[in-house]
Amino acid sequence: MKQSIFAILALIATATGAWAHSKAEETTPANEATVASVEAIEMRFDDPMRVIAITLTGPDGEVDIERETGMDAVTEFRALPPADLPDGAYTVDWRGLSADGHPMQGTFGFKVAD
Repeated sequence: MKQSIFAILALIATATGAWAHSKAEETTPANEATVASVEAIEMRFDDPMRVIAITLTGPDGEVDIERETGMDAVTEFRALPPADLPDGAYTVDWRGLSADGHPMQGTFGFKVAD
């Protein structure tokens, strides 16, 4: 009986750990925000994340951004868009690897308006 209880507890602990992947807790600009300008695109994660790809898409298609954060696993990621983004809706798509090696991805959007 004791072995069965230990086996069940081990299974629960393993299943709970599998759900504990890094996630973006906060973004700048905030998701669905309307801003006058964008100095940086930032993401803060609850656990280290290695962001392996990030794209910014605007009203005229993909926008070139400069990664300020390298490829190391970090809890704060930062990229720089062009100085003057035209008014319109923008979407940030990212992919990464969490600290436990699982692939992760996310999307957030914002609007630029004067």
